[in-house]
Amino acid sequence: MKHMIRYISCVGLGLTLGLSISLSSQENAKSYRSDFDYPLLQDVLETVETYYVKTVSKEELVQAAIKGIFEHLDPYSSFLNHQELLDLKDSNRGEYFGFGFEVATQNDHINIIAPFAHSPAEQAGIRAGDIIVKLNDTLATETNLANILAEIKKHSLSNQSIKLVLKHSNDDATFEVSLKPSTITIESVTTQLLDGNIGYVRLSSFQENSTEDMVRSLSQWQNKPLAGLILDLRNNPGGLLDQAVKIADLFLAKGRIVSTSGRFFDANSDYYASPQTMLTNVPMLVLINKGSASASEVLAAALQENGRAKLLGETSFGKGTVQSLIPILEDGNAIKLTIAQYNTPRGENIHNIGIVPDIKIAAETGSGAGNLAIIDALSAHASLAQDHQVTSAIAWIQHHD
Repeated sequence: MKHMIRYISCVGLGLTLGLSISLSSQENAKSYRSDFDYPLLQDVLETVETYYVKTVSKEELVQAAIKGIFEHLDPYSSFLNHQELLDLKDSNRGEYFGFGFEVATQNDHINIIAPFAHSPAEQAGIRAGDIIVKLNDTLATETNLANILAEIKKHSLSNQSIKLVLKHSNDDATFEVSLKPSTITIESVTTQLLDGNIGYVRLSSFQENSTEDMVRSLSQWQNKPLAGLILDLRNNPGGLLDQAVKIADLFLAKGRIVSTSGRFFDANSDYYASPQTMLTNVPMLVLINKGSASASEVLAAALQENGRAKLLGETSFGKGTVQSLIPILEDGNAIKLTIAQYNTPRGENIHNIGIVPDIKIAAETGSGAGNLAIIDALSAHASLAQDHQVTSAIAWIQHHD
């Protein structure tokens, strides 16, 4: 692999795909501060602090200014205080406290990217692609995304319930749910050997140990005569980019995996496969849907465009930007900042477009089929047997020459 990625950020309340760049040295910070000269901003802060009808501290005004900066940027960039940074690191390890869903803006709506397995959101019947109409009686639109996210974070940190009014993407009728935050443990890789010696791998997110878990899972089949392999990326909202690159490398003997391009030098990189692979000659299908986003799309595009696998399902979400988690000096805070776009092996940027599957098969509506592939230890076999896209993948493999 041409480059190793040192650290990247994962899931919070908005979707995150990160590539870390070391920008936080004390020398750089001092140099930047010494060059900082914005008398207009200083004048505004001092004027409001002195003359505003109510007492507003300088700290409040600085926080408001920071909030305004990130509202001006894209919805994937944000300021993280110390607690939010700790929560993000916990989520990279597969555990966090919250409601269990990812959001992003699309067509002036706030959409659910995907609910996490066994989370309050999934248990309440929330699906990938659902539109949030209201949060606690406040209308949810693209313009107030920052306020919506702040409200969700506040209720999560204080262990308070939230009330959501939503509608499914294919239905104008609204429904209401109440969610109480809880500790969510995400098992990123789960497997099952299906009838006919077909391996099924569910990859639910890209965490710190996902590649290690994937290698362990695939190793159990290394000496078995598999007829095919199904990699399920449905409702996988993304996570750590280095894990997506490494997992793609497990299946590819050569070729570009992904490239990134940005304004700053270290944001421009190409990542290539190494010769070592697993299950090299096994026919492979990758399942995607509208909840497959970010790092999932990196992996799916790498396998598709290098000819290693066919994609089956629905067009993916379409997030083609890269965030870096950049620590800053004050009080253990950090900035999650969009620093690049990523491009597929053929140089395509799929942001707001998504990846089109080779075999288009929609999930069955009204049955919760979008969530059936989330393996439950007690009912995995039954769920997969009822999953239209999985059974279609099995049929394709059985008739594959």
